[in-house]
Amino acid sequence: MRSDYEKTEKNSDIFSEAYASVINVVISFFTILLILVFPLIYNNSYIDILVFKYQFYWGCVVVMLALCLFFSIIMLVIDSSKNGWERTKLFFSRLLPKNWRKTFCAADIWIIMFWIILVISTLQSDYFYESFWGNEGRYSGLFLLTLYVATYFMISRFWKAKVWILDLFLISGIGVCYVGITDYFRMDILKFRYNIAPEHWDIFTSTIGNINFYTAYIAMILGVAAAWFAITKSQVRAIWCYLCMVICFFAIIMGRSDNAYLALAALFGFLPLILFKSKNGIRRYLLIIATFGTVIQCIDFIKRAYGDTVIGLDSLFEILTNFNGLIYVVAGLWGAYIAFCLMSKYSWNWADPVGPVLVYVWAGFLLLSVLLAVFLMFHANVGGNAKTYGTLGKYLVFNDSWGTNRGYIWRKSFELYRDFKPMHKLFGHGADTFGILTVSKIGAEMPERFENAHNEYLQYFITIGPMGLIAYVTFLGSAVSRMWKSVVKKPYIIGCCFAIICYITQAVVNISVPITSPIMWLLLSIGMAACNQNNIDSPDRAVS
Repeated sequence: MRSDYEKTEKNSDIFSEAYASVINVVISFFTILLILVFPLIYNNSYIDILVFKYQFYWGCVVVMLALCLFFSIIMLVIDSSKNGWERTKLFFSRLLPKNWRKTFCAADIWIIMFWIILVISTLQSDYFYESFWGNEGRYSGLFLLTLYVATYFMISRFWKAKVWILDLFLISGIGVCYVGITDYFRMDILKFRYNIAPEHWDIFTSTIGNINFYTAYIAMILGVAAAWFAITKSQVRAIWCYLCMVICFFAIIMGRSDNAYLALAALFGFLPLILFKSKNGIRRYLLIIATFGTVIQCIDFIKRAYGDTVIGLDSLFEILTNFNGLIYVVAGLWGAYIAFCLMSKYSWNWADPVGPVLVYVWAGFLLLSVLLAVFLMFHANVGGNAKTYGTLGKYLVFNDSWGTNRGYIWRKSFELYRDFKPMHKLFGHGADTFGILTVSKIGAEMPERFENAHNEYLQYFITIGPMGLIAYVTFLGSAVSRMWKSVVKKPYIIGCCFAIICYITQAVVNISVPITSPIMWLLLSIGMAACNQNNIDSPDRAVS
């Protein structure tokens, strides 16, 4: 009896391995396709770039799901005819044990809740068709969001995470950065600008489109490259990631979008919470900061030398490049880096308690920075001291013109929400129906057409309600938290983690579109797949 059981277990292992291998190959192929090809692919320049990428994405995902279903049915038929479903029962008993908490983490539970709320929101919407397809917005309706959720579970549950997938992401990203940097020099190597109006030449770039989407994508590449560089012990990996990081610094600044400030603030603000635990971590962080300052100085030199050729900078980046003492600040940063390297090598005996203390000190600094920002906004708005802050006033004073009229549409969004029916106040107006709402209710008074709230979280608040927003934000927080805790054992997860952190931070002033959001969901799924894996094929180790 015992031998029969062991034989069944062995056969089940073979069955499970064969099934898992087939599914893993299918998922790997389409993951590579989306990571490597999707950001670079286009059809008719910027004319149909959103629609084309949307169709490419959903086509890939639907085919992937169909193939996985097809092979699953074949395996089930074989098992039912030869073994009476025994191996299938054993396989799913391991996949879904009686204690479901061992299988589903907090992020899994919240994403299921998010999807259920999406369905409810769509069913109760006055615009069911538009809410399902998102065709009156940016195609981010129930259909696309369902594909995001399905992809998350397929990759995080059935795919064996590979380190090289992030290398492919960086390779593809560097290609996007290269085109974007050449666009800053008005080279137009892809000949896209012949098909769009001259007034739009400077706000569309690379193979992504609008500069806001472009910098959101670059922020994710930068998150992977900088964080991975900061923590790896492999010299080859460090050199590769450092080069990618430098290119991304150039690309994100030359992208000239305000959402880049938030992504960079998140990167520089949260990295020390991991890096300040060790001397090597602090050394890498100082190198990152010094490199960033050097890139800004180089861009200033470029602007001075090729002022008639390049597009030029504006807003905060322009303030930085115009600062007369910039070169001295950069020299000071490199001096601090060199001094720390010498001090830590020859004269500093690092004690274990020092690292955690520095992390807590930095966390306190972040908290004080947030409180200071809140105070300055209060002082500028409520106190009526806008003129005191000069050019910074346009960032601190919140009015209708704030953030290129974002202040106006944010204010109007809450006014529209007040008039919602009770069900809509819970579950929203319907996924991606924001444009329908604004055109029908305030279309005559809008200074421009707003089909999106230009704030991903406010967009979800209005379209899928506070219930959907809570589920979405909690899902993201749970996923980031789990990845953060897994960095020590699986260092490359830090790349996925900081890519998500950079994305969700800049999303406060940006929108969700099927150009950048699929990449965010893909990286999140890859990170969670690594967390779910007991063993990972990575020779890399974290800096200590």
